[in-house]
Amino acid sequence: MFYAILAYHVEDAIEALTPREDAALMAELLKINTRLHAEGTLGPSARLGTTRDACTLRGPGDGVIIDGPFAETKEQLLGLYVVDCITRDDAIEIARDLRRVNPTAVYEIRPILLFKPGVPLAEK
Repeated sequence: MFYAILAYHVEDAIEALTPREDAALMAELLKINTRLHAEGTLGPSARLGTTRDACTLRGPGDGVIIDGPFAETKEQLLGLYVVDCITRDDAIEIARDLRRVNPTAVYEIRPILLFKPGVPLAEK
C-alpha cells in the first residue's frame, strides 16, 4: 500500500535556519531518502515552497482564490514523501526515521487510496 508522510513544521523556524544548518538538515534527510530509494520503498518526495506563495481555491462553482493555505494549525505542511509499504507500521517506522533527524517536525501518515482514475499504481 502507498502511504503519504506529510511533514509539518513551524515555517518560521525552518526559515530561521542558517544556510549551513539547512544544508546539514537536508543532508541528513537525504541519507534516509537514499536508503528508502535503494530499498524500493520511496516514491515521490518534495520540499514545498513557502506558504506565503501558496493559495487556496474555495467555494462553490468556479470558487474563489485566496492567498495562503490558511491551515488551522501552528505548523504548516512543508514537504511530503510517498512510500510503498506493506503495513501501516512500516510507514510509521519510516516517519520515525525522519523525525530522528528532524525532531521538531510533525509527520502525518495517511494511506493513499487513489492517484488518478484509470492510471494503475505500480506494483512491487
